[in-house]
Amino acid sequence: MTDGRRIVVIGAGPAGLHAALAAGRAGARVTLVDNGARVGGQYHRHAPPADGPSPGHAPVRPHHAPPAGGAAPGRAPGGQRLARAVDAHPAIDHRPHTTAWSIEPARGASGGAPAPHLVHVLTGPADGFRTPGTLAADALVLCPGAFDRSLPFPGWDLPGVVTAGAAQALAKGQRLAVGQRVIVAGTGPFLLPVAAALLGAGARVLGVWEAGSPAGWLRSPLAALRDGRGKLPELTAYVGTLARHRVPYRTRRAVVAAHGEGRLRAVTAARLAPDWTVRPGSERRVEGVDALCVGYGFTPQLELALATGCALEDGPDGTPRVALRAGQRTSVPRVYAAGELTGVGGAVLAAHEGELAGLMAAAALGHRAGDPARVAWLRRRVRSGRRFAAALALAHPVRPGWHTWLRGDTLVCRCEEVSYDALRAAVTERHVDGPRALKLACRAGLGACQGRTCGRAVTELAAGLIPDASAPGAPAPRGRRPLGYGDRYAIDARPIAQPIRLGDLAGLPADSPASTGSPASTDLPIPIDLTPPPLTSPPPDELAPPQHRDPQPPDA
Repeated sequence: MTDGRRIVVIGAGPAGLHAALAAGRAGARVTLVDNGARVGGQYHRHAPPADGPSPGHAPVRPHHAPPAGGAAPGRAPGGQRLARAVDAHPAIDHRPHTTAWSIEPARGASGGAPAPHLVHVLTGPADGFRTPGTLAADALVLCPGAFDRSLPFPGWDLPGVVTAGAAQALAKGQRLAVGQRVIVAGTGPFLLPVAAALLGAGARVLGVWEAGSPAGWLRSPLAALRDGRGKLPELTAYVGTLARHRVPYRTRRAVVAAHGEGRLRAVTAARLAPDWTVRPGSERRVEGVDALCVGYGFTPQLELALATGCALEDGPDGTPRVALRAGQRTSVPRVYAAGELTGVGGAVLAAHEGELAGLMAAAALGHRAGDPARVAWLRRRVRSGRRFAAALALAHPVRPGWHTWLRGDTLVCRCEEVSYDALRAAVTERHVDGPRALKLACRAGLGACQGRTCGRAVTELAAGLIPDASAPGAPAPRGRRPLGYGDRYAIDARPIAQPIRLGDLAGLPADSPASTGSPASTDLPIPIDLTPPPLTSPPPDELAPPQHRDPQPPDA
């Protein structure tokens, strides 16, 4: 039986699904919100019902979908089975087409109990009528996922140049290929399933070009062998798919420019040095390309975590992520995080983190935290998954030499059409000292995407142009992100976490009752405060990497 208190889980990918199911099975009342029409996220994305695949082409399987006969070891459970479990559970209220666009963190107490966090949502299709509401969350589990990391290069704004994630989403969700003659370029193992999805959708993949080198795995051989052995069948399957279609796979290669009038027609490929600068004389032009899919890893969606006040840290490759205590706890009481928000490590790790977060959130509200043996097993799997995730980040870093691919007229912010020359002038001539000042000086990051596409790249480029204090007058080493460059995470802080229509925002009633069933809901402060709280900073030992920490009891 559940009480009146509520756990709100934001995001219905592998992490959110497992968090909701774990908390619901522990006896908690759960509300699961997600932008999508169906649960599953990108990992469990399914094509809509149709007459079948295009003639002559195999059907597109969901990313990492197991072969017929059941799930393979090391793979996340099937999305359809999880969706049925969520729909059938009486304690889980699944709200599709629901955007969590802002969070007001708990302030003070209500009736002797800790005040709930307020989650402001809009429900309805993105292109239709949307109903505003507010959820009172006695505990929060944040699983918003991540988005593609983009690097600017000459021609990246041409039609036909897309992110790897967008290409895969079209292939899996709509059975559409972004082009007929496609190149997949970037770094990391995600390039392989993207190429496989494109082949399944009927595209001809001209090549998969990995900017890094397999030798990067030698930095963490133990983690690769011990913690990544479950990935081997998956890797073998993708390599086999590319081999059957005779798709060349090249390392130390990158697309450094795209060409075309009105749309993509050709690319310039080059061999790279270990720092990703172009090896002289290695450039070659490839004609007849109508689509380029680029993927340089992922950036966690940090907006809601920052709005709640969660402390952040840099991952092994410098990517910001939420800092965790034991049991997926953040630095904010009754707020838990799982999935890509804590570092990109794949769907299996996200599922384990989500289940652990759901159990701990339920325990925080007085419910039983599951079978102790199961909790101990989850902690071990999470530690193993994080070791592999750290090895993955170190094996496929984005090297700073990509800065040298840019020309002065290369757009670094597509929304506001800010060139690299304009960015350089803002830093070197106007002496901006942080991301906020940079936005005001040259408008980079002020467009429709609010820096989601360009923000990290722009910040890194600007940091590399600031004179190095150790060598007056000299620029900082490429890619350096000095601690003194303003607020290091300011580019990720957005009062409105998700793009919503101005009319929806303007139409929010300031005095409407919160749409919650919480007993304290009538006392909730409704006027929306978008001022982010200060980041809470737990003691250093609380932020130690969880994989090096002894397992904690379930109620830790």
